[in-house]
Amino acid sequence: MHTEILTVFVTVPDVEVAERLGRTLVDERLAACANIVQDVLSVYRWEGEVRRDSEALVIMKTTADGLAALEARAIELHPYDVPEVLALPVVGGHGPYMDWVRTEVG
Repeated sequence: MHTEILTVFVTVPDVEVAERLGRTLVDERLAACANIVQDVLSVYRWEGEVRRDSEALVIMKTTADGLAALEARAIELHPYDVPEVLALPVVGGHGPYMDWVRTEVG
């Protein structure tokens, strides 16, 4: 059976941090690719207050086998005290692309 593919979401304070994080995780073969979405508006509760901040979103593709290492490294590199690192399973997709992700991670 093929290794499961995951999509990992990480919010960061700005596009510079997003690019540095994405490039590092791809360079280290923890993610096959990183897409960066600028100007994400986040509304959240933190330390008893509802806050509103502009952030960037890094969307990465990895494998289930590579998730623990990606998560640990993303947290290590991240400037937030409690970074968002969420992994969602990919339930389907273009076979050659999914094979490429498996080849690139690890």
